Amino acid sequence: MLDDNARYMQYAIREAQYAQEAGEVPVGCVIVYDGQIIGKAHNQREMLQDPTAHAEILAITQAANKLGSWRLEETKLYVTLEPCPMCSGAIILARVPEVYFGAYDPKAGTVGSLMNLLEDPRFNHQPKVYPGLLADECGAMLTEFFRSIRRRSQDLC
Repeated sequence: MLDDNARYMQYAIREAQYAQEAGEVPVGCVIVYDGQIIGKAHNQREMLQDPTAHAEILAITQAANKLGSWRLEETKLYVTLEPCPMCSGAIILARVPEVYFGAYDPKAGTVGSLMNLLEDPRFNHQPKVYPGLLADECGAMLTEFFRSIRRRSQDLC
């Protein structure tokens, strides 16, 4: 039986699957407040042709609209991939107190891989970070997605 955190990460994984089906990098995010999902999204950069359309940004916007406040205090954010600099900044600005992520991102992750923006004491807010939640499942989706892209590229050559 899954605990609540794993269950919410499963919802984020479902969002990542929607991204993959749409040809997007499979990253999904959900935001929980008082046991309810108040924001959920997946990457939509290609669909929207918007470099800021990351799962975290879209879910933060939904959650803020739902709460009627940009302060997402008392929420938990679940994302399948370690946040990038932009998303880490948005998490800090939204004052999200808890962040759970699946796979590490050695090329762009800023919650432990390249640096750790979320726990940097120079910012006015430092969320508690819980890395590696269902990391194997989250990482496998990304690995397979990029493997299939490489295969298609090789087939074109």
